[in-house]
Amino acid sequence: MTSKAISAHGLRKSYGDKTVLDGIDLDVEQGTIFSLLGPNGAGKTTTVQILSTLISADAGQIQVAGHDLAVDAQKVRAAIGVTGQFSAVDGLITGEENMLLMADLHHLPKAQGRRVAAELLERFDLTEAAKKPASTYSGGMKRRLDIAMTLVGSPRIIFLDEPTTGLDPRSRHTMWGIIRELVRDGVTVLLTTQYLEEADQLADRIAVLHDGKIAAEGTADELKRIVPGGHIRLRFTDPETYRRAAALQAATRDDDALTLQIPSDGSQRELRSLLGRLDTAGIEADELTVHTPDLDDVFFALTATTAHTDQIKETVR
Repeated sequence: MTSKAISAHGLRKSYGDKTVLDGIDLDVEQGTIFSLLGPNGAGKTTTVQILSTLISADAGQIQVAGHDLAVDAQKVRAAIGVTGQFSAVDGLITGEENMLLMADLHHLPKAQGRRVAAELLERFDLTEAAKKPASTYSGGMKRRLDIAMTLVGSPRIIFLDEPTTGLDPRSRHTMWGIIRELVRDGVTVLLTTQYLEEADQLADRIAVLHDGKIAAEGTADELKRIVPGGHIRLRFTDPETYRRAAALQAATRDDDALTLQIPSDGSQRELRSLLGRLDTAGIEADELTVHTPDLDDVFFALTATTAHTDQIKETVR
């Protein structure tokens, strides 16, 4: 069995003359959270639909859970779970009935289906609401029920397509906890999101999808380092120490605030080098802070212009 839960190369999809995916490559390690980050229309949902066998690609080689999607689609379906942008919950029946319906779809014996449904309802804090119509559930409860239904078949890989869209901040944080717990249990999660903070908080690796192409891929920290603007800020209270430090190191000066701003990629190596130079010169700053670009900066830089995107992709390589 390959260590890759998902491997897709040269993935292409068009609708008429509109190219949605333009030859993207994805490799997702088992037991990790991989995030596809991008704006609406970037191709995130199309990618999930292809990888989960809901639609076919125009081109590309795809393996999911060790199975070739082109020849073993049924085995792929048996290994995955999918939670889409819009809830699959039937509001006309109770939460428990939704769970039992899913158990029937997975051909579980009735006793086992009831046991699994009860365990998952308890796990997702839905036991008290289990006998109530799902239409009475809050948005966060519906999303929890959605994921609980997805887990009935014990999938090894779960596709979560913008699972927190429309949720309030508290419900979103609850959902993040659920996703982390799934991965601790050994599940692989491919998460699509347009929320930068969500990708930053959850993902082991992030791919920024823009106009049907992967603009850049890496960990959150790796992506932040490729965007200019990171710096180390030194603040002094003694004017003489400030002047000595300014003479020692090329920096942007603020003589009124006695601060120096030194360009930096935020790496430990650069910080250690700077501290070594200051220490050798007998200079001690009263305050040192490291500022690195956040994913907002990365996202806007990567999606600004094609030329800039190409330049940054070369930096990542």
